[in-house]
Amino acid sequence: MSVKSRGYDNTRRQAQVRRTRAEVVAAARDLFVQRGYAATTIEAIGEAAATPLATVYRLFGSKRGILAAVLDTSFVGDDEPIAMHERPAVRAAFAETDPRRLVTGFAHVCRELLDRSAPIQQVLRGAATADPEAAELLAVVNSQRLEGQSRIAHALAVRGALADGVDEPAAADTIYALMAPEMHHILTVERAWSGDRYERWLSQALCALLLEGHSSGQPT
Repeated sequence: MSVKSRGYDNTRRQAQVRRTRAEVVAAARDLFVQRGYAATTIEAIGEAAATPLATVYRLFGSKRGILAAVLDTSFVGDDEPIAMHERPAVRAAFAETDPRRLVTGFAHVCRELLDRSAPIQQVLRGAATADPEAAELLAVVNSQRLEGQSRIAHALAVRGALADGVDEPAAADTIYALMAPEMHHILTVERAWSGDRYERWLSQALCALLLEGHSSGQPT
């Protein structure tokens, strides 16, 4: 009788690694927000996640690596390896033929993303003032945000929807400014706006500043 050899099935191990990563990311997010980036050690993260220090280093490499993973998860809402521009809500917004509906769709996407990620982005901005690695990570995040939001400006430009005097680069700059996490922080934290009010304001402001023939009302 012959026995056929089978390849090693590491599905269970991969699932365990994914659970461990998620536990470390969740623990790190809580500690970063509570204590700040500088005051949070990898040892504290490992202890909070009940994960050996060697495992934390093996999975993330450094505290910067942990922060990057926390940011990635906060931006998209899960740990699935799907880029933001491939997410269903983003694809649906880009598929809109009506420019106002496209803008409204992205105002909603932005609101949801910032509702999830605003606290950890605030941590990153604070850390970047004193930590070179955090400053480097912030520059990467900002660059990626500009790249992604420039796609919205391009989508409006190819539809011929931009107002007179607004070219694609200017539209990209306007979107980048209005969708900034700093603006979200000012309105939802300092001015205590609800998420719904912020989303309505963002949609109205973008339409008023970018779109041809748009008549805006006052944000409520």
